[in-house]
Amino acid sequence: MQRILVCLKRVVDYNVRVRLKPDGSGVVLDGVKMSINPFDEIALEEALRIRERGEVEEVVVASIGTSDSQQQLRTGLAMGADRAVLVETDAQLEPLTVARTLLALVDRENPDLVLLGKQAIDADNNQTAQMLAALWQRPHAVFVSELSIDGAAATAVREVDAGLEVVEVDLPAVVSSDLRLNEPRYVKLPEIMKAKKKLLETIAFAELGIDATSQFSVVSTDPPPERAQGIRVDSVEALVAELKSRGLVDG
Repeated sequence: MQRILVCLKRVVDYNVRVRLKPDGSGVVLDGVKMSINPFDEIALEEALRIRERGEVEEVVVASIGTSDSQQQLRTGLAMGADRAVLVETDAQLEPLTVARTLLALVDRENPDLVLLGKQAIDADNNQTAQMLAALWQRPHAVFVSELSIDGAAATAVREVDAGLEVVEVDLPAVVSSDLRLNEPRYVKLPEIMKAKKKLLETIAFAELGIDATSQFSVVSTDPPPERAQGIRVDSVEALVAELKSRGLVDG
């Protein structure tokens, strides 16, 4: 293979406790630590391992978002990616628009494999990989926990309700990563310094000619209901009686 394209999204760090805006219009982002979406970081790690095995020549990372997304792309470069591309926009894009934007990058970069996380932890849509494959008219494997490349084909082990499923797809293809695919490497200071010299290209979203009109609108954002306080019972009989009273068991 000549090239793998890895898609990275800037999201609130998974260790940060999410807070909602008082007016319910969304999540508070001011002063919040932002990171690479964990599933995308796993996808990048897998691409780097494929390159280290000598199965691909170049790993390119790409992101869609504001200029602040350069921080996550620089992290990707520090992990070992060869170069980066940022499609810069201030708009909040829906998954279908993101997929169309990634397709424009695919046409531009001509990758043999596109790797991305199965979902982003901000909206949890789990749609972009499948939409990109449909628009590209190429096969895809999603929720992948093991991946191997053999010439012009990729074999993926993916988790399904009944257990594990093994699928083979012809390349080029789209693959989305699950948590169990690998554990991303730790970025060291020398790699961070080297990443500053690597190429990071910026493309204005408007140059791609993609319609960013939203099909949906978020009416409000509400926190989950607080859990009711538990109770203690003195015996199994009392427990069964309480479950019956709540309609949780028959009889």
